[in-house]
Amino acid sequence: MTDDPHFAGLDGQILHDEIVAARAPWRHRVDAGQTLRIVDLEGNQAVDFLLYAAADDAERYSAQDTIAAQANIFLRAGSVLLSNEGRPMMTIAATAVDYHDTIGGACSCESNSLRYGHHTKAQHSCVDNFLEANLRDGRGKRDMVSNVNFFMNVPVEPDGVLGIVDGISAPGLTVDLRAEMDVIVVVSNCPQINNPCNGFDPTPVRMIVTA
Repeated sequence: MTDDPHFAGLDGQILHDEIVAARAPWRHRVDAGQTLRIVDLEGNQAVDFLLYAAADDAERYSAQDTIAAQANIFLRAGSVLLSNEGRPMMTIAATAVDYHDTIGGACSCESNSLRYGHHTKAQHSCVDNFLEANLRDGRGKRDMVSNVNFFMNVPVEPDGVLGIVDGISAPGLTVDLRAEMDVIVVVSNCPQINNPCNGFDPTPVRMIVTA
């Protein structure tokens, strides 16, 4: 396809190739059969991720259905992202990291204030990014659901306590998602600077769509 190492292992025509700036939102349609590759360009960058069915955005990604169907809270190669109708939306066709998070959620001004102090309330958040990206399709805060966090490391201790720790990614690592239906992908390239999910330094990611 190209000598660019970020395309290694991808087949087919390049339909879209975009660098998403640090802290920025992204929204794109990916049709059934197409593949979205997310590239962690500099390493240790969390990518917050939502899905809506293109035909009817009342159908959207369901963390509950996805976790229940696979009986696991982590997403790995072969994991299927299910909708609130129980239908496959995207499948993780390949991943260069061992697993991805389903339960860490998206940072917001409220959660920042609670966890890190009132002085963080004005900091840009993933919820802000999701709202901005969703406006194009007329969606608001009521349309936001629990999200996937690609490349984010949220271990669960034996006593059930969650941690947000250094990521398990590295520069140039990727995750490939094959669309099982026509979907709208909404992303927040996480702006969090108060915990290690982005190494305290948010960086760009690359989005590549192929068919």
